[in-house]
Amino acid sequence: MPQTPPIWCASSDLYRTLEPDAKLLLQGTNSMGAGKGDVLFRPDDEVQGFILLLSGHVGVYLTGQGGRDILLYDIKRGQTCIQTTLGLMGGGPYSAEAVCESDCTFVLLPRALFETLLQTSTVFRTYVFSAFSERMQNMMRLLEQIAFVRVEARLATALLERADANDQIKATHQDLATMIGSAREVVSRRLEGFAKRGVVQLDRGLVTITDFDALKEYSRTV
Repeated sequence: MPQTPPIWCASSDLYRTLEPDAKLLLQGTNSMGAGKGDVLFRPDDEVQGFILLLSGHVGVYLTGQGGRDILLYDIKRGQTCIQTTLGLMGGGPYSAEAVCESDCTFVLLPRALFETLLQTSTVFRTYVFSAFSERMQNMMRLLEQIAFVRVEARLATALLERADANDQIKATHQDLATMIGSAREVVSRRLEGFAKRGVVQLDRGLVTITDFDALKEYSRTV
C-alpha cells in the first residue's frame, strides 16, 4: 500500500522529480518555520543537515574583522545553501550567518539522510552539485564585482535588480552597502550624487528610481 508523502513535498519541485526509492527515504521528514529576522546559523555553528527552502527569503552574510557585513548570496524558494553543502561534504562548521529576510518554511534533512540520498539518488546528486556549481559561479562574479567594478556601477545594478513595480527599493543605505560589499558612508555619497543628477529620489529607508536609462548607463561603467 503506497504511503502518503509528507505535506511539505507538495511545495517541493525537487521531490516531484526524485526516484520512487528516494521519495520513500523522505517519509517521516517534516518542514519547519522561522520568522523574519531569525538567524538560521552563525559562524562556527556545526552543520546539522541539508537545508531546502520551501518558501520565503534568506540572506547569507559574511562579517569582516572590522564588523562590516557583505551579502554573499540569497536563498529563495526551492534553493539550498552552499555553506550547508560545504559543511556536510567537508566536515567544517559554518563561516557565515544566515538571516531570514521574511517568514520562511524549510526542510532540514539530517546528515545521514543527506549522505544516503547523495549516494543512491542520481536526481538528488545532480541537484546538489548543480546548485553548488551555480552558487560558486555567483560567488566568483561577486568577487569580480568587488575587485574590478566601480562602486557606482555595483550600486546602480543593485538598485535596478531590486526595484519593485513602483520603481522603488525599500532598503536603508546600510542595507545597500551590505548588498554590494561597500561602506555605508560610501553608498550614501553615491546615492546623493545620483539624487543631484535626477537619477533617484531619496527618502528614509526608500530609494525611488526616476531615470532608468541613466541608471542603466551607470551600471555599465567599469
